[in-house]
Amino acid sequence: MDQYRGRYAPSPTGPLHFGSLVAAVGSYLEAKSRGGLWLLRMEDLDPPREQPGAADAILRTLEACGMGWDGDIMYQSQRSAAYDAALARLEAQGLVYPCACSRREIADSSLKHDGALIYPGTCRNGLAPGKTARAARVRVGDTLIEFEDAVQGTVRQNLAAEAGDFVLLRADGLYAYQLAVVVDDAEQGVTDVVRGADLLDSTPRQIYLQRLLGLRTPRYLHLPAAVNAAGEKLSKQTLAPPVDARDPVPALAQAMDFLGQAPPAQLRRMPLAEFWRWALAHWQATHIPRRRSLPAP
Repeated sequence: MDQYRGRYAPSPTGPLHFGSLVAAVGSYLEAKSRGGLWLLRMEDLDPPREQPGAADAILRTLEACGMGWDGDIMYQSQRSAAYDAALARLEAQGLVYPCACSRREIADSSLKHDGALIYPGTCRNGLAPGKTARAARVRVGDTLIEFEDAVQGTVRQNLAAEAGDFVLLRADGLYAYQLAVVVDDAEQGVTDVVRGADLLDSTPRQIYLQRLLGLRTPRYLHLPAAVNAAGEKLSKQTLAPPVDARDPVPALAQAMDFLGQAPPAQLRRMPLAEFWRWALAHWQATHIPRRRSLPAP
């Protein structure tokens, strides 16, 4: 059996909030309870969305919470050569094509599945006269992807009907998350991905790319996403408050409760080292609620 290699991959769009803390705690405990490694990757792939200083603030908060990572931190902003190589491999297989469609054109002509826009394949057979390529898309075909998630159960997705040909290289010249995460998980030797269920619907696209690139597919465990009273995922955009790094134990205990671990009330008043001793001794992934989202406390 390979050693368990998990990872936590925050985006530096703002300080660590409760929703991102849940993902950190869940991935950390699943890795450490299995005697594995907990790797850290900073998904700083999208400069327009990033907040100056957020990456360092996230690292300081993780340290204040007592979550130490193994090895060097990977920064996606330093990985463009690896993404270039992966895209070139797919292009050599004839699986990638240029797309000239704007967002408005896609919205006007797309199919819809559960409210999501599905690219209709406008540029699949070549660009229309006078059009200039804006992005690069991968062909999906009539492909059914199925996998077993450790919390959410069996997930099936027909890529053509539910996703469509998806973007690998964006119109602004930045690589899309779907390609970057696949390349990076392989580079870091990740065996198990523990993250929020807001990314569950992206997983079939990532598995598809793993297969095209001949990469190993890790095991997946998608935690319930923390949402606010309006049902919106906690984020910088929904004004989620940051975790108090000066006194993190109450928030850590709330994260354990959110994840179905039933921590005793006195855990919130324990020293940090005592909290982690209890958490590691009592962690049970089977107790995580089989829900895609739950209200944040």
